[in-house]
Amino acid sequence: MISSLLLGVALLSAPVPNAGEAPVLQESLAAAAKFESLDAWEAATLYCAAARKGSIEAQYRLGMLYAFGEGVPENRKMAATLFSGAAQQGHMRAQNMLETIRLGASILPPCILADIKPEKVPEPPMPPFPELSANQQKIARIVRQIALWHDVDPQFALSIARVESQLNPQALSPKSAQGVMQLIPETAERFNVKDAFNASQNIKGGVRYLRWLLDRYQGNVVLVAASYNAGEKAVDRYRGVPPYAETQEYVAKVIKLYPYAQHKMKQRLISKAQMRPIL
Repeated sequence: MISSLLLGVALLSAPVPNAGEAPVLQESLAAAAKFESLDAWEAATLYCAAARKGSIEAQYRLGMLYAFGEGVPENRKMAATLFSGAAQQGHMRAQNMLETIRLGASILPPCILADIKPEKVPEPPMPPFPELSANQQKIARIVRQIALWHDVDPQFALSIARVESQLNPQALSPKSAQGVMQLIPETAERFNVKDAFNASQNIKGGVRYLRWLLDRYQGNVVLVAASYNAGEKAVDRYRGVPPYAETQEYVAKVIKLYPYAQHKMKQRLISKAQMRPIL
């Protein structure tokens, strides 16, 4: 489940009390938060009940579960609707997630509209990344989702994240690179990352940088990886992978995990574009 790493990220801590929420709702939120790492569907059921009673925090947390498919089926439209409702009432983390999910919608989960249980997501037969630890798998799911939302091949984004930090949200390099995607302060500021140790913010910033590099280098995986490590100015100056031992080793590690010359998702998008009629 993502919750044990998503507050501080997004759902890692106890619910943030809202002055307008009754103590009984705050108690309900605290009880639901305890379920997130044990039974996300049970947590979703409790959040549905609290959201029906007007809890803004419950809307946000239920949105997170729908955004990442934890306990309930993944549904970006429902997540976006919940984030939008909470954001309109002043919930800043919901506003941040609304910007991350990159979607506007007006579809509420049925459990918000009536006193029914939310649909339960089937348990996967095995972990999607069996070589990773449980905590790494939680972060990997976040990388995958955010990559999909930004048209980046999840396997490529995951390869970068693994080489950068081994999916550690608290990683800090001697050069002050921070978090899962090892963002230096300049890159974090460039992509509007306020808290580089907040995993969802960090991953969004890193993935947006990857998307920008993929567009700049037309999906060339080697040049994108080299630029992510050494900066696009160095790659442009040397017209290829810079002659830095660290960068060359870095590119070799990425290619080992993602053995493609061209970004796969970009190629699919190009193929679709080529099939469109010229108007």
